[in-house]
Amino acid sequence: QVHLVESGGGSVQAGGSLNLSCTTPKAPGYTFGPYCMAWFRQAPGKEREGVTTIDRNGRTIYADSVKGRFTVSRDNAKNTLYLRMSSLKPNDTGMYYCAARSSTTCPFSQSFYNYWGQGTQVAVSS
Repeated sequence: QVHLVESGGGSVQAGGSLNLSCTTPKAPGYTFGPYCMAWFRQAPGKEREGVTTIDRNGRTIYADSVKGRFTVSRDNAKNTLYLRMSSLKPNDTGMYYCAARSSTTCPFSQSFYNYWGQGTQVAVSS
């Protein structure tokens, strides 16, 4: 029912910036309003980890590894989620996934989220 599509991935040098977005082009009746929105990432050979979440009230939670460098935001009218990444490090490299679920509590747990995008690749070189 809800299809999420990420964009904005690419290759960047360490210290650079990159902006990701997530939209729902195949769900015209869907609204971000009541949904938890989250970004996860997975590096090759590693477990998928939570990057950040943003709830319906705009409250955000960040993984310690990205806090102070990444900023998540949402535009509910446009059904769009954003991730602004700066001061990128090589260990930020991975596939970044957008996820969603209708809830007031937004954990990092993968199993919590109903809807997922296919991911966008981020590569940070030194």
